[in-house]
Amino acid sequence: MVSNVGSIDRVLRVLVGLLLLSLIVLLDGPARWWGLAGLVPLATGLMSYCPVYALLGVRTCAKDATGTPG
Repeated sequence: MVSNVGSIDRVLRVLVGLLLLSLIVLLDGPARWWGLAGLVPLATGLMSYCPVYALLGVRTCAKDATGTPG
């Protein structure tokens, strides 16, 4: 699995994921479970791979000296 998520994108995904996960603690009732949606950006940020980016052919990561993303 080739990395397709860049550094800034990773940081933003992790922050958004953690922010959404905090809704589980901050909200009451059934609305709190919307915070589980934070698992998606958190996981893609930690793995540096986004399946949607792969489908669309998008890469936000820099290319190394050989010209391949990584």
